[in-house]
Order: sequence, then C-alpha cells, then structure tokens
Amino acid sequence: MTDRQCLRFFVSGQVQGVWFRASTREQARRHGITGHARNLPDGRVEVLACGDPEALGRLETWLWQGPDAARVTDVAREAAPVTPPGDFSTG
Repeated sequence: MTDRQCLRFFVSGQVQGVWFRASTREQARRHGITGHARNLPDGRVEVLACGDPEALGRLETWLWQGPDAARVTDVAREAAPVTPPGDFSTG
C-alpha cells in the first residue's frame, strides 16, 4: 500500500460493553487496516488505525456509528507517528 498512515481515534459515548472493539476489528480487517482497539479507563475506546487514507476515512465514518448497541457522541482524531502493526487486535 502506498501512502500508508496511522491515525489514533478516541471514541466517546456508550462505547464499552457493546461489542465496539470486536466490531471495529471486523471493520478494520474488511478495509485492510491494522492497529488495535482498546478500552480506556475514562470510558472511551482508543482505536489505532493504519492503512491508506481512503480506508481510514471509511473506518472513521463507521466509528461515528459503531455497532447497534453503541451510542457515539464524539470521535477525536490525531496523527499517530508509529510503525504500523501487522494485524488488528483488541485488548
């Protein structure tokens, strides 16, 4: 992939305990994105996503919706200068 980049998203709202991380992993893998999704102590979910800009845009759009039980109120985004991981994990 050319122009591969990494972004970090912080997803707020009712996003823990609603299959958000597993659903994010499914979406990421569908779009060829690597990284991780993990719960934060403050109730948000952090998503590190590495891929081409178009795929990252599709994932960001999905993050605003999430799985059916989620109620997303905000998605903050920042550049993440990291080495892209080889897969997408939760934990």
